[in-house]
Amino acid sequence: MKGKNSKSTSKIFIIFTLFCFILIVFRTSYLALSTNIDGINIKEFANDRTIVKTSIPASRGTIYDVNGDVLAQNVSSYTLIAYLDPKRSENQKKLYHVEDKVTTAEKLSTVIDMKKEDILSILNQEGLYQVEFGYAGKNLTEMEKEKIEALSLPGIDFIEDEKRYYPNGDFASYTIGYAKKNENGIITGELGIEALLNSALKGVDGEITYQKDRDGYKIAGTKELRVDAKNGDDIYLTIDSNIELFVEQALRENFSKYPSEWAVAVVADAKTGKILAASQKPSYDPNVLNIENYLDITVSEPYEPGSIMKIYTYMAAMERGTYDGTKKFTSGKYVLEDGTVINDWNPYGWGDITYDQGFQASSNVGVINIVNNFIDKNILKDYFKKAGFGEKTGITLANEQSGKIGFTYESEVYNAAFGQGITTTPMQHIQALTSIANDGVMLRPYIVDKIVNSDGEIIYKGEKTEVATIASKKTTDYIRQLMYDTVHSSWSAATATMYKVPGYDVIGKTGTAQLVNPYTRRYYTDNYNTIKSFVGMWPKDDPQVIIYISAKKITYGTSKPLYGTAKSIITNVSKYLNILGTKNDNTIENVTIDSYLNKDITTVTKGFDEKKISYLVLGNGSKVINQYPKKNYLLNSNEKVILLTYDTSYKMPNLKNYSKKEAEEVCNMLNISCSFKGSGYVYKQSINNGSNLNRTTKVEFEMK
Repeated sequence: MKGKNSKSTSKIFIIFTLFCFILIVFRTSYLALSTNIDGINIKEFANDRTIVKTSIPASRGTIYDVNGDVLAQNVSSYTLIAYLDPKRSENQKKLYHVEDKVTTAEKLSTVIDMKKEDILSILNQEGLYQVEFGYAGKNLTEMEKEKIEALSLPGIDFIEDEKRYYPNGDFASYTIGYAKKNENGIITGELGIEALLNSALKGVDGEITYQKDRDGYKIAGTKELRVDAKNGDDIYLTIDSNIELFVEQALRENFSKYPSEWAVAVVADAKTGKILAASQKPSYDPNVLNIENYLDITVSEPYEPGSIMKIYTYMAAMERGTYDGTKKFTSGKYVLEDGTVINDWNPYGWGDITYDQGFQASSNVGVINIVNNFIDKNILKDYFKKAGFGEKTGITLANEQSGKIGFTYESEVYNAAFGQGITTTPMQHIQALTSIANDGVMLRPYIVDKIVNSDGEIIYKGEKTEVATIASKKTTDYIRQLMYDTVHSSWSAATATMYKVPGYDVIGKTGTAQLVNPYTRRYYTDNYNTIKSFVGMWPKDDPQVIIYISAKKITYGTSKPLYGTAKSIITNVSKYLNILGTKNDNTIENVTIDSYLNKDITTVTKGFDEKKISYLVLGNGSKVINQYPKKNYLLNSNEKVILLTYDTSYKMPNLKNYSKKEAEEVCNMLNISCSFKGSGYVYKQSINNGSNLNRTTKVEFEMK
């Protein structure tokens, strides 16, 4: 009996187990095949419980000048919005939507660039939860946001975002370039350093990964995977904002009087190849992108250089050992075998002159005779290549072009010898000129001083790079003397005498390249359809600074804006870099500063007056208690001595035209705080001359 019961129980258990298994299979199949269970869409439910990846945006790196002054950075920007839906204010103690639309429109119109009627029209739209105010309400600054917040307008709010900001506006714009948001809302470089080094500047976005529930919340107890963003690298340029300002102002002031199609200027450190400043006009403000030309003329638009190439034609002959500067040739014109006549700029010439004089007069006939008598076309072409023409310099600037130096036929060779029929870039000339400043060693120009990652580590350091030795010291000494004579000669035919700067032994060479008439395919013969250039360096015997200036189609064909720009740059850069002038030309001799501490102020200042030394006395005491500069400092004729005397109270002096360093020293002596806006020299101060000072005084200087 027990056996039968046991068998029956086993059968029941097996049947029950089989039933459960079938039920599970059925239920599983049903779940797999059904889209809805118990009124719930399974697919949507599964999608709601999914993995979420949230991006952590990397902050774009900052671009600085060599002194650490910001040239480009990310800043917060704001979009103005207004909430119109009254439901936002339900059961609230204060308003969270715009109720008084007229008052709101009136007050907003005082801050944003929009008429109150237009603002009111936006606020009067029906059925909208919130509204924006178009272009006028976008990209608001922190200051504009604070002004609007101070109005205490209910329902007014802001959406915070980031934008690229250039604090100096139109300033080294083609070097820095610009960056703006692309279609994905990511700030991306599109020109200049911003574009070329975009991958370094942009950084790498981070990411947070987690599992969310159907309501969008993270599921409790699940893990969160976080990969932090790696912010972009900071780029430090070799550009010095003070020197850049000198160049920008000089171009602007001189070419506003004599407009040209374009003008470009580059200043470089002759001993390292560092680019200290680079500017072109017309330019643009990267904050508003009022841009017409997208090419950086310094590297991206090769053009015929004109007679500045005669420098290298002469050097080629000197290096071959065949050049004799005392030999003479007949100037004025040269007739080719096919009857074509090539003239000097003075078609009548200067009679029989030496080749050295031919350099001063920039004689085309002179270099033709050099090609015929001292070198040949192959030597000329090889030397141009040796000097770096026809190849990119490798500088860190976008879209650099190599130019062309190909020439074969007689007329092409002669034209190339004086800079026509070939194309070069300003940066190639900067590179070639470094050889003249360094006893024949040519240096590669560079514009990135260093790159610093988000951890503060220097991951790249720019440095002096020797490209090649292209000349002997004998050759470079000789060519510098010829360039000196071209600027300082008393001979009326010398072409660069207008570039002479009293007190500085500037050396240089001018160039004028004729443009090609697109209809006749022949060179224009007038003075307007030209590109005029000047290359120079100083001091003569040990050049520290190289300058390149060029302009296309200057009004009236005059060179005035070129030499006006050059002289302004040379003077200001020399003061700033403390490059001592020469002792001739009626300039004040540089003097070594003594210690004036505890000396009678009247006696000290009398001695300064006799030596024509500029000075400033602080206080009304009888004895000197502090001084700047200190003992043994070699004072430039353009610098000032600052003397502090004892007084019970001090008054604010007039520091207009003082350098930043001098203004800082004055403030330190007076024990007051100071700040500076802009770069250059003081032109405005926040505290008036003669105002009483105390320990809490803070003065702001505006520089230009």
